[in-house]
Amino acid sequence: SAGLELSVNNQAADFTLSTGLSPAISLSCLVHNSSQAEELLWYRGAGQVDLKDGNKVNISNICISPVQESDNGVTFTCRLARDKSVQVSVTLDVQFPPQLSGEETLHVEEGKDVTLTCNSKSNPQAQSTWLKDNQSLTLQQNRQNLYQTSEVLQLSISKVQKSDNGTYTCRLESRLGNGTRDFHLIVEDKKPVFPKEAVIAAVVVVTITILFGIVAQKDKFFKVW
Repeated sequence: SAGLELSVNNQAADFTLSTGLSPAISLSCLVHNSSQAEELLWYRGAGQVDLKDGNKVNISNICISPVQESDNGVTFTCRLARDKSVQVSVTLDVQFPPQLSGEETLHVEEGKDVTLTCNSKSNPQAQSTWLKDNQSLTLQQNRQNLYQTSEVLQLSISKVQKSDNGTYTCRLESRLGNGTRDFHLIVEDKKPVFPKEAVIAAVVVVTITILFGIVAQKDKFFKVW
């Protein structure tokens, strides 16, 4: 394999291919400086791609259809079958706007904790903002907290109060588009605490009292019998 080279889409070295969400993209691998038929292999990540006969020798093409968000960051590699060190890799940079929409209504008892969660996946990563009743949200220290990763955006509220009632909006903005999701938070009155322990104690006392009464009257019961 000395002197043999490969190229993918006319690129002889590893490269990144930027694309949007599209019906399909093609990758074409070509052998250079070959004096005989050379078999080619394609890999998606660590898994080998199944190629049809007639699409393996000296030139090989694969098609990604459709291009999806899950293809972002995936590496496709073309290798020479008899010397796998001869290879060229292409990493997909799939760009897409925030996929965020809809609304949700949450009923939370006063004093409980609640977490509002948005799927913030996008490429490039979007700028995030939280609003309350269409106004920029000012976090209350030690009671409201934000948590964010590349795919999740959360607003947590501990010990909710009646003043927390309202519509919270998660807004994501990128150069490719925007997305929002509304959360209608309804804080309900505290439910009265059922005195379970007291009721159990009362039942035990009544039961014991009845048993003692039966024991005390056993002679009368036997005499009647």
